[in-house]
Amino acid sequence: MKYRFFIYALLGWCMEILWTGLYSLIKRDVCLPGNTSLWMFFIYGLAVFLEPLADALENRNILTRGLAYVLCIFAVEYATGWLLRSVLGSAPWNYSRSRFNIDELIRLDYAPAWFAAALAFERFQRWLRARDIFGLPARRSVPEQTLAADAGALADVGKTPALKRFDET
Repeated sequence: MKYRFFIYALLGWCMEILWTGLYSLIKRDVCLPGNTSLWMFFIYGLAVFLEPLADALENRNILTRGLAYVLCIFAVEYATGWLLRSVLGSAPWNYSRSRFNIDELIRLDYAPAWFAAALAFERFQRWLRARDIFGLPARRSVPEQTLAADAGALADVGKTPALKRFDET
C-alpha cells in the first residue's frame, strides 16, 4: 500500500504541474510554468484509499463511477484544505476568484476535470493490478473466482485422510 501511495502521490503532482502549466497558456505565458505544493504529495497519495471504491464500482456505468469519484475527491479536497487552513492559516489552493467555489476550498466547475482524472486513475489502477505491481493482487471476476474455488475444492477431495487410507488399503 505504501508503494501505491507513493505512485499516486507522484502521479498527482505530475498531473497538477501539467494542469497549472497548461493553464499558463491562458495567461499567454509561453514558458508554461507549472506549480504545486509539497502538501499536495500527501493529499494525492490519499488516492490509494479510492482503490476499494474502484473495486466496488467496477460493474457500474461510467456516469455512476465518475460521479462517485468526483464526490469523494471534493470531500477529500474540502477536508484537507480545511484542515491545512485551520492548522497553517492557509491551504495550498485558494479558489476565491471562482464564482463556483465552496468556502474557497473546492471549485464545482472543476467537476469535469476531476471526473476525467478519476477515470484515468481507475484505468491506471487496473493496469497496476493486471501486472501485480507492488502487491496489488490481480482481481478476477466473481464467476472465475467461483470456478477456481470449485476446482481447488475438487483437487483437495483426493487428499483427505479418509480417502488416502482407503486408497492405501
